Amino acid sequence: EMESKVSEGGLNVTLTIRLLMHGKEVGSIIGKKGETVKKMREESGARINISEGNCPERIVTITGPTDAIFKAFAMIAYKFEEDITNSMSNSTATSKPPVTLRLVVPASQCGSLIGKGGSKIKEIRESTGAQVQVAGDMLPNSTERAVTISGTPDAIIQCVKQICVVMLESPPKGATIPYRPKPASTPVIFAGGQAYTIQGQYAIPHPDQLTKLHQLAMQQTPFTPLGQTTPAFPGRSLGSVAGKQRSSTALPLPALTLSPCICPGLDASPPASTHELTIPNDLIGCIIGRQGTKINEIRQMSGAQIKIANATEGSSERQITITGTPANISLAQYLINARLTSEVTGMGAL
Repeated sequence: EMESKVSEGGLNVTLTIRLLMHGKEVGSIIGKKGETVKKMREESGARINISEGNCPERIVTITGPTDAIFKAFAMIAYKFEEDITNSMSNSTATSKPPVTLRLVVPASQCGSLIGKGGSKIKEIRESTGAQVQVAGDMLPNSTERAVTISGTPDAIIQCVKQICVVMLESPPKGATIPYRPKPASTPVIFAGGQAYTIQGQYAIPHPDQLTKLHQLAMQQTPFTPLGQTTPAFPGRSLGSVAGKQRSSTALPLPALTLSPCICPGLDASPPASTHELTIPNDLIGCIIGRQGTKINEIRQMSGAQIKIANATEGSSERQITITGTPANISLAQYLINARLTSEVTGMGAL
């Protein structure tokens, strides 16, 4: 009886349903210049909000009376089916994959959704023909779980209706910590009071707020790379780790920071300085690269001059001299360290 009331819109309760979507799916819902989502909002009468941010995942929140929510869900499910049909016209696949939606549900409501011994979820699967799965673990830093629904658009709509009934009958208990997707992580390098991000082969200055944060931090204390007690570049320590324990992947992270000796304040044009590193002979190849390709790339990206001393007899190490502004030097150090870390971590598998 409850269900018929919900589906007829007689039970005009305002509900909020949260969906977790990949960037590509969000793009499909937004449409060109936001036309698709605008149409969905107008035709369904539901509020549809899409979380901000450059994240691989986004949260789509649908709020409104139950009937408006079902209309919005129907439009999303049919849009996804249309996307699948379009993508199949270019592929050789013969069987059509189902439409899949991921709801984000407070963990305190998942018990009611599963039912005693899985009875409720089984009933929903059988009566709607949709596949329903409740994740065992909570989403990171939240008290919510993902509920994945897949099937034909019609099966999905019936399934969402039944899930809404359960959610209305058993409201969440206690406070819910909502899941917030993490931004896509691009490495940020701090050099000479300026933040850079790596794009392809080039280091490009990063948006201002990070630089300001960095400048504040630089005025407070010199940074210490992880796993070190002295704020200096871990070239030598990395070398010795690499030499003695090849199988170990526990290395200092690439040093994203400046050691105090090469950071004479945040002048507009700091004077050129020189920094020396010692690298084990057997790792020098990964820094030079085939016919010098890697070292040239590091020179180009960092803008620093980098000289590698010739091997001296009886020594298992080579000296690298980096000359340039503190910004150039720390960028060169970061790139060299990143090469070493990937090389040694790669060896860990051997």
